[in-house]
Amino acid sequence: MSMLSIYQWVAIAMFGIGLFGVMVRRSLVGMLIGVELMLNGAGLSIMAAAQFTETAGALAQLSTLLVMGLAAAETTLVLAIVLIVDKRFGHVESENVSLLRG
Repeated sequence: MSMLSIYQWVAIAMFGIGLFGVMVRRSLVGMLIGVELMLNGAGLSIMAAAQFTETAGALAQLSTLLVMGLAAAETTLVLAIVLIVDKRFGHVESENVSLLRG
């Protein structure tokens, strides 16, 4: 098994654990952690593919920075939403928040 395959399997495992976390968790913060794991798996996959193939290193680094920037922006927005939901409803459970009323 090549090193690229090992890195890709680890990236797939991270993505799968993140997807499982998003589907199973009831807390919005738990879902956020799952999404972060999914994005980290994607970044790992991009960097591994760049290191072990003939891809330009600068392109892979820019792609990974884009994924990291997307993760940071998504985290900022979701944490702001979680703070507002907690202030309004007193909890951050996703089932109860889906019943939004005026």
